[in-house]
Amino acid sequence: MEKNHYSRTHLAFATFRRNRMAVFCLWALAILYGLAIFADFISPYSYKDEDRDFSYCPPTAVEFLDHGHLVGPFVYGRTLTFDSVHRRVYVIDYTQKYPLHFLKGGRLFTVNAPGRFYLWGADARGRDLFSRIWYGARISLSIGLLGVAISFILGLLIGGIAGYYGGWVDSCLMRLCEMFMMIPGFYLMLALRAAVPENFNSVQVYVSVVVILALIGWASLARIIRGMALSLRERDFVLIAKTLGVPDIVIIVKHILPQTISFSCATLMLTVSSYILAEAGLSVVGLGIQDPIPSWGNLLSDAMGIVPVIFAPWILLPGLFIFIAVMCFNVVGDALRDAFDPMFSGELK
Repeated sequence: MEKNHYSRTHLAFATFRRNRMAVFCLWALAILYGLAIFADFISPYSYKDEDRDFSYCPPTAVEFLDHGHLVGPFVYGRTLTFDSVHRRVYVIDYTQKYPLHFLKGGRLFTVNAPGRFYLWGADARGRDLFSRIWYGARISLSIGLLGVAISFILGLLIGGIAGYYGGWVDSCLMRLCEMFMMIPGFYLMLALRAAVPENFNSVQVYVSVVVILALIGWASLARIIRGMALSLRERDFVLIAKTLGVPDIVIIVKHILPQTISFSCATLMLTVSSYILAEAGLSVVGLGIQDPIPSWGNLLSDAMGIVPVIFAPWILLPGLFIFIAVMCFNVVGDALRDAFDPMFSGELK
């Protein structure tokens, strides 16, 4: 039995590997998570390092030619001036040159002060957007995974218990699921966030957002698992376990739920993207992670006005990374669902 189950799982992943777009997206997600983990190393500045004299400074060009001679990479200094309509204008100062240093001070690349190197430009407070995007990736990408992990546990247990016992237990638990599902997710999220005290620090807010996202996402998974458990409880291996006197909770955890995990994982991959968007939505409206701690959502809040977007379009870059992460999770989730669905539809007959 175990060998047969393994062979079906192996076949599913073989089907997944043939989907080149899904494999590409999986590698893209791995790169995003890797860059987030090593944000301290790849970022030239700390997420809270700021210089107000470089507010909305455009991306810095890396130079390799000095008076026609090929030299090591360096950047020119910049001087802030104002034009006739008092608009910020950064003028390149060709008399100031700052060599680009690699592997110095625990950073992949940096320049010596007072020079500033903005690979992707600066935000309103003169903070390096490149650095803050990768520090923010830690928040945005981890919230999705942690929220899904909690939803996964709640959905499996509640759905498994409801499907296994049926009757009034099933009715009560499914009515509870419907209470959560009948409220629009975003409004439920705002209501739960409003219940969080305003004096919470960044860590407490982070944990609160994770719990909120988990509470709005477990119900739909529980209903799916409940339907699968209703079929699985009549299978021979479950009936044999009952005959041998195995406790109900052991049957649910060790015999029923493992049969649903592969399908659940495919479903939850699709859910991670919605959690990333939910965190971004909370942060954009000021209810999520608060500045100076960066997340892709609160970084994107700088782009709420049309004027900053026109004069500093690079502040839209966090939105691009949200789009990439969401699309990659959706593509991978769709591919996993397509790979596992035919086998589970056949296994539950």
